[in-house]
This record gives sequence, C-alpha cells and structure tokens, in this order.
Amino acid sequence: MSNTNRLPLSSKAQSSELLNTHPAPVFKRFLHVLAICLFAITMLGAEDSTTRLDKVGHKLVCQCGCGQILMECNHVGCPVSPVMIDELRTQLASGVNEKTALDFFINKYGPIALAAPIRGGFDNVAWIVPFAVFTLAIFGVAFLIRYWKRRHDLLVPAAAAPAPLPSADPMQDRIRRDTDYDNWSDSDPRDRSDK
Repeated sequence: MSNTNRLPLSSKAQSSELLNTHPAPVFKRFLHVLAICLFAITMLGAEDSTTRLDKVGHKLVCQCGCGQILMECNHVGCPVSPVMIDELRTQLASGVNEKTALDFFINKYGPIALAAPIRGGFDNVAWIVPFAVFTLAIFGVAFLIRYWKRRHDLLVPAAAAPAPLPSADPMQDRIRRDTDYDNWSDSDPRDRSDK
C-alpha cells in the first residue's frame, strides 16, 4: 500500500483519535512499579529470626569442650549446646541487638565463648602477635645462620697453596722458585705437545 491511498485526517478526526488513546496503560504500569518497590522496601527490613539466630550462633563456640561452632556442634548428647542455643534464642527474642547478645555470653562464659575475638583494644593483640612472632622468628633464624656462616669463614684458615710438582730439570725448578709461578708446568709448550 502506498501513502497516496491514505487521505489526511481532518482536525476533528485527529482530536477524536487522541481522545480514544487512554493514558490508562501508562498509569497501570506506574502503579505496578510503585507496588513492587513498596513491597521490596518492606521486605528489606523483615529479617527472619532463624537467620539472625544462625548468624549470631556462628559467632559463638560451644562450651562443652568440643571446640566447634555453637550452631554446628555435632557432639552426640551435648549437654551444653541446647542450653546455649536456648539462651541465645531468648536473648534475640527479647529484642536485643547482636552485640548485646554476644556480651551476655562473654559475661557468662568468658571471652572463649567467641569464635573469633572482637576487634578493638587488647583483642587486636590476639590477632597481631602470632604473625609478628612468626615474622621475627624467620628473620632471627636468617640472621643467626648468616652470623654462624661468617664466624665459620673467619675461623677456618685459608687453604695452603699446593706444593709445586718436582721436575727433572733443575733450571725449571730455579725459575719456578725465583718467579713464584705455580702453574709453570701448565704453560710449558713441551707439555702440550705430549698431550
């Protein structure tokens, strides 16, 4: 079809066609996007209590002596982990934040109840000192080996020069003594001809 078959619309027809196009699809789309955004924002604040329990429980160590993370203690018949989990559940149900719940366990069981030391204050020493001692030990051993090597090199006398080989020619012996040339026989052309 060509454009010549189409007749231009009159201004009255154009205005009625504009009235027939409703802004409803655009408005509906806007309402859908707004509803999704509101739903997403409300769900961001909703935290499952079991997720919070699991998160805080993984920062604690079971105190039965097994040395495992509280939420993963697989010690059969463990008398301590159910009690600690119930205490944690009670703490979190009362609405306290994570730090307050951890402080409760620190006060009750001591700092060994934490799976990792809290950063800050003296606890930084618990993270830094082992690495510092290991590094200093490596440098100390390297220094000690170097010191022993230098001391050994100073104590060991220099190896004496090998005695010259006696030759059958007395003149060569005299020349060798006068010039202190130790490798005289190596440069002797007569020796090369024999080889």
